[in-house]
Amino acid sequence: MIDALQSIVGCDGVVHGDAIEERYRSDILKKSRSDPGAVIRPRSTEEVAAVLRYAHSSATPVTPWGGGTGLVGGGLAAPGGILIDLARMNQIAEIDRVSSTVTVEAGAVLQNVQEAVEAEGFLLPLDLGSRGSATIGGVISTNAGGVRVLRWGMMRDMVLGLEAVLADGTIVATLGKSLKDNAGYDWKHLMIGSEGTLGIVTRAVLRLRPQPRSTQTALLATGSVEQVANILHKLQARLAGRLSSFELMWNDFYAFVSDAQREQRAPPMPSGSPIYILVEAMGDDATQDDAAFSSVLEQLFEAGLITDAVIAQSEKQRDGLWAVREDLIDVMAAISPRYAFDVSMALADMAAFVADAQMRVEAALPGATLMFYGHGGDGNLHVVVGPGNHPNSAEMASDAVYTATRSVGGSISAEHGIGTYKLNYIGLSRSPAELDLMRTIKRALDPSNILNPGKVLPPR
Repeated sequence: MIDALQSIVGCDGVVHGDAIEERYRSDILKKSRSDPGAVIRPRSTEEVAAVLRYAHSSATPVTPWGGGTGLVGGGLAAPGGILIDLARMNQIAEIDRVSSTVTVEAGAVLQNVQEAVEAEGFLLPLDLGSRGSATIGGVISTNAGGVRVLRWGMMRDMVLGLEAVLADGTIVATLGKSLKDNAGYDWKHLMIGSEGTLGIVTRAVLRLRPQPRSTQTALLATGSVEQVANILHKLQARLAGRLSSFELMWNDFYAFVSDAQREQRAPPMPSGSPIYILVEAMGDDATQDDAAFSSVLEQLFEAGLITDAVIAQSEKQRDGLWAVREDLIDVMAAISPRYAFDVSMALADMAAFVADAQMRVEAALPGATLMFYGHGGDGNLHVVVGPGNHPNSAEMASDAVYTATRSVGGSISAEHGIGTYKLNYIGLSRSPAELDLMRTIKRALDPSNILNPGKVLPPR
């Protein structure tokens, strides 16, 4: 296998044996390990295609690898299989000012693409905490969401064109820049969110937006989760479509994080309120937008919907507000082991979900830490469960959180994917008929099951 792969990508493009770095052998949470037979670093779509032709002919499993920041075990290679790291395919091929698009290779880091298009006066709306490591191929394969879904949608809404390599090495590409294309099946949407199980994304055309000229950011406190929907609707109505982020933090989360960050910065406001809301609006007229933003917050005060507010007056203050929501790696490391969940539901069902999840987790794991936060505007909540005093704590926490999710008709995965860690629970969000349809699609595109096997679809 090593000789065959070196003949395709060169000796410097193949890493094997003890030379394979630890980052390729475990996920970011250090929950699981794998032992790939080789790590491949191709330089082009044609090299990816040649690797897949070899893998197809030899029935060798292949797993694509992006930034290594996935949270569901989706990037773990099959034992002895091929791990394809697309980091060398990182070119930003074109920023088209007329069509407002960027054409980029799958290995490009999200933050690098954001900065490149910003320099040309554009915005790539996708934004998430792992922007400095997540790759374009990775965020496409998981249909990533992040903090601006409320205004601009998921990654699926930003992909106009796509190039991918199928299991047998066939290259398929539709790299058009048009918003409208109804010429038959839109196959690219099969690839988006498929976690590398149907094909390997190698290049994409992404839709850009004009770079905002003004940004308003505030942290709000409110008396109950029941007020959240009313606050959101008033902000959306009064800000005329400029509201881009609406992030929720329950008090347990806010108090824990802001206290842990005291050495870096003072908490932006005291803890103790039931819910904290981080809101951000983006517009094109700083004077008018600032006035409108302050005005709507005053109206929320007068209506009794919020009890406190801090408005960022500088970029440093804005970063400080976002740090409470996003700078979590070191903070969460203090909770070990911890179990993180990524679920979604209708905004109206959040209060019932939180109450049910709290009851179920406490019953299963008395005394466990439990925190809620997430992208409230689009119904996506993240749940953190701290260490339980039971050998099956992980399974018990999962049962509790996912059962509560199902009870409100929610999804067990809002944006992180299924990977391997949620395989046993996908039936809570997908019916047997839907799972059979997914298996039919998988067999049609990957009959030998070599593309990221063991991910997304559970065994029968």
